[in-house]
Amino acid sequence: MSTPPDPGNRNVAIDGPVASGKTVTARALARELRFLYLDTGAMYRAAAYLTLSEGIDLDNEDAIVNLLARHTIRLVADESVESGYRVEIDGHDTAMRLFDPDVAAVVSSVAALGRVRERMVAAQREIAREGAVVMAGRDIGTVVLPEARFKFFLTASVDERAKRRHAEFAERGVLLPFEEVREQIAERDRIDMTRAVAPLRAAADAILIDSTSISSDAVVARMRAAVEAAG
Repeated sequence: MSTPPDPGNRNVAIDGPVASGKTVTARALARELRFLYLDTGAMYRAAAYLTLSEGIDLDNEDAIVNLLARHTIRLVADESVESGYRVEIDGHDTAMRLFDPDVAAVVSSVAALGRVRERMVAAQREIAREGAVVMAGRDIGTVVLPEARFKFFLTASVDERAKRRHAEFAERGVLLPFEEVREQIAERDRIDMTRAVAPLRAAADAILIDSTSISSDAVVARMRAAVEAAG
């Protein structure tokens, strides 16, 4: 017999591949529900940024773990910026460097390291214990918050996700060929879905939403309806 959901648990887990719209959706949903919002991907991007900054080999797990032990990564709510938060490393705002193509190209490799994930997951769970949270990532419903009352898996076609990421780069003045962005998206999918630790997959009880042909507002509306229907 399955255990009934805890009515006091209001946490929302949103998982999905890169550029599926998790960040925009989670931020909007958290605002509407008045929950805390946390983009776990930003924490891994910060780890990747630090790794690149220090010139550490991506397969040197010991060095990366030691690096993270020497630095403090914090997500600070800030509605004055588009993302709704700032990522600080040792108290310094990393601005938009975390979204640079070189960071995007290696973040999945860094996030696949078991002990890196252990540090991040512990920090993410601690945040969730502080109150209702909308948490977006790739293993929230399966690993980080398996007891989350509401679980969603958001996806979209590779072409659609590549278009979105290509447009994001262009808006920031980063001009890359579309095919290069598409190949990067496909490679990140491969790494995320085949990694030995916490691979990307939908939780068995997650609600699947394909955002290929629907707006982010429509996605948020579906999620909010599911949350509110539960009372």
